Amino acid sequence: MVVAVQVVAAVVDVTSFITASEASYQAKKTATLLKTLTVNALIMGESGVGKRTLATFILPDAPIYDASDFDELLTAMDSCSEIIILNIDNSPNVKRLLEIISSKYIRVIATSKESFSNKSVDELFSIKFNIPPLSQRKEDVDALIERFAYEAATLFGAQDKFNVERFRPDLSNNANSLRRQVMINYLLQDIKDTELIDIIENYLYPKLGSNSDYRNYLYLYEVPLIRAGLNKFKSQLQLSDKLGLNRNTLRKKIADNKQYL
Repeated sequence: MVVAVQVVAAVVDVTSFITASEASYQAKKTATLLKTLTVNALIMGESGVGKRTLATFILPDAPIYDASDFDELLTAMDSCSEIIILNIDNSPNVKRLLEIISSKYIRVIATSKESFSNKSVDELFSIKFNIPPLSQRKEDVDALIERFAYEAATLFGAQDKFNVERFRPDLSNNANSLRRQVMINYLLQDIKDTELIDIIENYLYPKLGSNSDYRNYLYLYEVPLIRAGLNKFKSQLQLSDKLGLNRNTLRKKIADNKQYL
């Protein structure tokens, strides 16, 4: 009989759980209990929500394999009593995989997408975890921003405090996108104009080659200028005055770049 446990778990990094929210606290409590049991568990959720880290917290010494590497995974199961299988929903032969796990009495902690459903999987995994996306745990987002900012400061050898005044977290890929965003923003918050020019040059170099490149890439200059101006001056009238542009010209540029504004 399947015991379907809806666990609201925290996003975690490779060292520890984030327990800023009640959801995170409950996840760690449940995972700690699983460390003492011998049941198989399936952890479901979006990419970047911490499925792998939660699995390694439960089985810290178990080898880790992706289900898509089917032959390598089968070979590994010949010599282990417990294993972590990532993305079991990507296995080219889920039925055979589950038969081997059952016949060899291997303890498995597996991960999959939240939408994954399979009768045989339900029979093998007595406990199922559904980890919600990071967008549903604001306290965890704040804690992760602080952690990633500290990581960035250590990596770049800087002492500057991370500026969160206008920071809008990118949670499109949960902790993965958030970490990347924090790293980039930390690096750019005190960037020199010459460094910024170098970045844009390196971005443009492989893309140039058509007769309309100036027009095609003008938005790289105009969009950040308009966005910064609108955020700072709060009106198109003031911005047109500060930029020395006719109001109609500014409106046209805003309309031309509306997909970025």
